[in-house]
This record gives sequence, structure tokens and C-alpha cells, in this order.
Amino acid sequence: MKELDYIVVGGGLAGIAFCEQLRAANKDFVVFDNASQQSSRVAAGLYNPVILKRFTKVWNAKSQLELALPKYKVLENLLAVKLNYELPVYRKFASIEEQNEWFVASDKPVLCDFLSTDLIGDINESINAEFGYGEVLHSGRINTAQLVKSYGDYLRSTDRLVPEEFQYELLEMESNAIQYKNITSKHIVFAEGFGLTKNPFFNHLPLNGTKGEMLTIKAPDLKMNFILKSSVFIVPLEDDLFWIGATYEREDKTHQVTQEAKDDLIEKVRLIITCDFEIVQQVAAIRPTTKNRRPFVGSHSEYKNIHVLNGLGTRGVMISPFVAQELFNHIEKGTALDSEIDIKRFDK
Repeated sequence: MKELDYIVVGGGLAGIAFCEQLRAANKDFVVFDNASQQSSRVAAGLYNPVILKRFTKVWNAKSQLELALPKYKVLENLLAVKLNYELPVYRKFASIEEQNEWFVASDKPVLCDFLSTDLIGDINESINAEFGYGEVLHSGRINTAQLVKSYGDYLRSTDRLVPEEFQYELLEMESNAIQYKNITSKHIVFAEGFGLTKNPFFNHLPLNGTKGEMLTIKAPDLKMNFILKSSVFIVPLEDDLFWIGATYEREDKTHQVTQEAKDDLIEKVRLIITCDFEIVQQVAAIRPTTKNRRPFVGSHSEYKNIHVLNGLGTRGVMISPFVAQELFNHIEKGTALDSEIDIKRFDK
């Protein structure tokens, strides 16, 4: 028998962020992850404090960034890999009216720290940008694919990874602990992304799940050293590769790529850039999205040592350290959760 403080189910951004809380507090834990959920592995990994479709601030953006970026620095040192690429996000304007809307938004107190008031001209000969760009400050990308892989390797090397599917029916509840196979643990945290829909303890939570398809293209002539937001995001990677995405599909809940999504992304890219490119890869994943864009964080109403950390949606890079800290402090110190993320909001 193995006695632990925590079992964590899920090795994506939410699970990693919670493991880092446990590691910092010297808690004993294992992680069950069978790599069935792909959203953390194929995401662009952007941290961007502004919703660029409407020029509004991301919820709690300043606090999230102040907490998240030092956490990723710790992870870079732990894993001996580069994860954080600080890059500006340039929002391409489609008209003079959009320029005006940008400057109106940049005067608002909640946005003035994040939106530059300097208009950037048409600076790249391979991009159609007649009306120029607005620059988002304090932005960049985390290489989430590298993070998930390297953290999995770290867990394996420290004998903390169980690379198999978690079987809910084998979980036994005791008064002050839970029993799973040969493990006795004080707590279990479910952070399995869209897999939550199969979880009998939390499948009542209204997790929507939105399918996204993304392309990787090779465009040697693009020469872009910023993240571009237009009808899609174009994110520079390495070796003249660029991440293109993403689509939003609410009905299809499979990880299968589609020709329809590929054609849609290609059409949008060709309206933005003028240089040649080739398709290198197409991937799909189900984002764990929620109706009001707030995560699911908290403890089971009946079993107080069973917890959930989910629903991070499209902003997992920014929000995962924040919600992980909230849940850890709630469990270990009895602090109240932020009411906007607490799953008690769904209690009948």
C-alpha cells in the first residue's frame, strides 16, 4: 500500500499547476494521465490580457499574469527547458473605425496598462495591413507542448506518473481519505479537461467543450517576430513555422481533423499574408469551455476530499496557476474560493 497526500487526475495545464502547488508544499502525490486529452498539448499557449474581438480586459488579468509568469520561470529552471517566449500581440485593424475603437478602449482605466496608444504601421511586406496594428502589452506564449512533455518526463523520473486511464468505479471513499487500488490518499483532484464529462462525481457541471482545429504552416518569407491577431491568430514558432488557429465547433466532440476546418483556416490565412506557405500539420482538440468563461473549482458537496479543477477554456496558460493556488489554499487552509469560480454556484 502507498500512502499519499494527493492523487491528481490529468497532466495538462491544470494538473501541472496544481502539482506545482503540491511540490512547493512538500506534499506526496501521484498523477494519473493517459494522454487522452489534447488541448494543452496542441494549444498556441498564448498569454494575452485582452479579448481582442471586443477590446475588453480578460477577467482578473493583472493578478493572473503576476502569478503565472514567475511560475513558468520556476518550471523552466526545474525542467531545464525554455517555455516562455515574450512576444507582442499585434491586432491587425480592418478599418479606420477599428483604429478609433482601439484608442477609445486604450483610454479606459482597466485597459490602459495593456493597450499601447502608438499605432504601428504596415511593417511586413508579406502581410496585408493597410490600416496598421495596435500592440497588446505584457503578452507572449508558453510552449505548452514542451511543458506537458517535459513535466511528464519529470513526473516519471520521480516515480509520480501513472500513465493509465483512471477507473472511477474503483475509487472507495473512507471517512478521512480515499482508496484507489493500492493507494490511500487524503485527497484527489480531478483535472482531466473535457474528460470531466465522464466523471461520475462532477459530470453534473455544465462543461460545454468546444472543438478547435489548428494548422502548422511553414512560411520562410513571412519573417514575423510578433503574434498576429486578425480573423485567426498567427503565432511564430521556430524554423519558419507558424501556428494558425483556431476554429470553434460546438457540436463535434471528436479529435478527428476535418477538411472543412482546414479549408476555412487556409482561406483566412491567404487573406492575411501574401507569401507562399505549406501545410505541415493539422490537429484538433476539445477545449474544456464553460458558458460564462469561468473555471470549475471546488470540492464535492458530499465527499469533502474529492475536488475538481477544470473548465480553463482558451486561457489555461494565464489562469491555471491562479485557480490551482485558489484550490490548494481552499483545501489546506480552509480559505473561501472566489465566488466566480466556486462550483457551489451550480448547487440547487
